[in-house]
Amino acid sequence: MRKIFWLIVVAALAFGGWFAWALLTPTELPAKTFVMLHPGYSTRRIASELKSAGVIRSEEAFILWHYFHHRRRLEAGEYLFEKPANIIDLQKRLRHGDVYFHTVVVPEGYTMFDIARAVEAAGLGPAEDFLKVAQSDTALIADLAPGAPSLEGYLFPDTYEFSRMQTMQDMAAAMVRQFRQVAHQIGLIPAPNGGTPETGSSAPSRSPHIEVEVNAGFRDPNAAPNDLERTVIMASIIEKETAIAEERPLVASVYYNRLAKNIALDADPSIIYAELLAGVYQGALHHDDMQFNSRYNTYKNPGLPPGPIGNPGRSALEAAVHPAQSDYYYFVADASGHHRFARTIEEHDKNVAAYRRAMRGQ
Repeated sequence: MRKIFWLIVVAALAFGGWFAWALLTPTELPAKTFVMLHPGYSTRRIASELKSAGVIRSEEAFILWHYFHHRRRLEAGEYLFEKPANIIDLQKRLRHGDVYFHTVVVPEGYTMFDIARAVEAAGLGPAEDFLKVAQSDTALIADLAPGAPSLEGYLFPDTYEFSRMQTMQDMAAAMVRQFRQVAHQIGLIPAPNGGTPETGSSAPSRSPHIEVEVNAGFRDPNAAPNDLERTVIMASIIEKETAIAEERPLVASVYYNRLAKNIALDADPSIIYAELLAGVYQGALHHDDMQFNSRYNTYKNPGLPPGPIGNPGRSALEAAVHPAQSDYYYFVADASGHHRFARTIEEHDKNVAAYRRAMRGQ
């Protein structure tokens, strides 16, 4: 009887030693290790995934420790393991849902095609999956832009943190929410529940230029675009034309002046976007491209294009809402990265010639 007792004691000590070793000894990981734990995984499946990835030493010790903690919920998600840790520490992370977030940087002016590639580069899924959402899920902005052909223009440029548990719809919705927040702040759209914008004393007064009829090219030719849609389209053109924040109100004034006189906008970025939509853009524009057959071609079609040609940031949106008051109708780049503005075609031609001379001299 005493022999059996000591056998039990020895077995218990051996088990306790093994359990303490498996539970408390950190594993050494050779490199960053990602483990995806999907919703619905059992504790045993989680333990198996972690063991296969080399994150834990023993599936059984993991399961036992979880049992001793009354089977507290372990959160699904993608986890990054890059430092030595034991099972106790790992289960704390899993209970807290300390999942890994991928950073997606969306610079000002990015198109939905650019954003889709950024999402893929961040490891969040195929670019075409995000693009499908951006081109179809217009219900996200139906109250803002009922005639919008896509989410282009409303995917606000910012730095985002997404997990792989989020869908492409979730990511697009987060970008639209950020657009709404900034639009509230600058008074472009009313604050929620009829309140006032978060910053500023009142909604901006409308520029007289914004009242110009610019219906050409919208999806429903019988429905005039609202002020918000026109502003976002204009802001997207401004964003593409200049990266200099101080110039944007002047660029806005040029385009609003041309709209008021029913002069074609002649915006090169609109042709680039037209060719992007058609999948034929070659990375540079040539003279023949000015005749490209698309409603987005602002050389061939007067008025604004049918939708935004990129996603404008705050500065471009503010410039579209508050254009400078000027009598300029033309602008061209100079050799220093800025622009020269002109009132007449003769003055503009001189600026173009000066730009070409400066470029030849470089």
